[in-house]
Amino acid sequence: MTTLKLTTALACAFALTGVGAAQAWQPTKPVEFVVTSGAGGGTDNFARMIQSIITKNKLIEQPIVVVNKGGGSGAEGYIHGKAGKGDPHRVIFGTNNAYLLPYVAKLGYKLSDLTPVSALALDEFLLWVNGKAEYADARAYIEAVKAKPLGFKMAGSQSKDTDQTLTSMIQDVTGAKFIYVPFQGGSAAATQLAGGHVDSNVNNPNENIGQWKAGQVKPLCVFSPVRLAKGEPVFEGKGWGDIPTCKEAGLPIETFQMPRTVWLPADVPTDSVKFYEGVLEKVSETPEWKEFITRTAQTGRFMKGKELTDFVAKDEAANKKVFEAEGWVAK
Repeated sequence: MTTLKLTTALACAFALTGVGAAQAWQPTKPVEFVVTSGAGGGTDNFARMIQSIITKNKLIEQPIVVVNKGGGSGAEGYIHGKAGKGDPHRVIFGTNNAYLLPYVAKLGYKLSDLTPVSALALDEFLLWVNGKAEYADARAYIEAVKAKPLGFKMAGSQSKDTDQTLTSMIQDVTGAKFIYVPFQGGSAAATQLAGGHVDSNVNNPNENIGQWKAGQVKPLCVFSPVRLAKGEPVFEGKGWGDIPTCKEAGLPIETFQMPRTVWLPADVPTDSVKFYEGVLEKVSETPEWKEFITRTAQTGRFMKGKELTDFVAKDEAANKKVFEAEGWVAK
């Protein structure tokens, strides 16, 4: 190839690349962040932290408006997402309830009405007892529950949700039998345990940290394959990294984690999914996000594409098994 021809070919290639870049999808109007929880909830904090980081780092040029639609345990937000079919300016923030809610209730949406974008973190679950309880570890507590079937109360956030699902899993693998008592949110479950009105809960770290700092509750184990990251001491010199995993503490459930997920409506352009994947991956790499993850004792894990769909499929199958065994599947 002559120098002139090579130069011409390279010029054409660069021109085509420039055209492709110019045509890459970008928001053309304000972006709506739909939060599938009430104000102040975990999902709300998740979405607003991401909004703050995006705004600070100018990752999206258009304004971002956060809208809370937490009715029906989050179903309201997903139905709102479905109504935006084809519109990539409607971004839905949730958890695994996006794909689990349709199992336990007849709702106005199904998973195929949503397009998965990413997950940025995993919420951890711990087994907690009252701070004055005599039990030093998970094994001792479970043995006490087994010795007195239906004599212990397990508090949780709502019915047929993650807390009750995990309680059912604990019962299945240990033979223990709890009275499950649902409350409106993890903060209420924390208050009830601190006051001694129930015997345990499986709250996330951030839901019980205030009561742990005061010595009103204590963690026995974390449902994670590895211990939580080291951090500042919370109570009597102990911090999150000092809590044993439930498996090493004698409770044979290796993992129970709730993903913090992001979705778009169905039938949005593929380029828009790629755009949000890129933005959210950048968010996950910022110091602000890492500080948020540490402060809330979550596990940072960015997932997209096949990694995300594989995680969803595995998590869905594990939860579906519990729903069927408990008779929770909506007919």
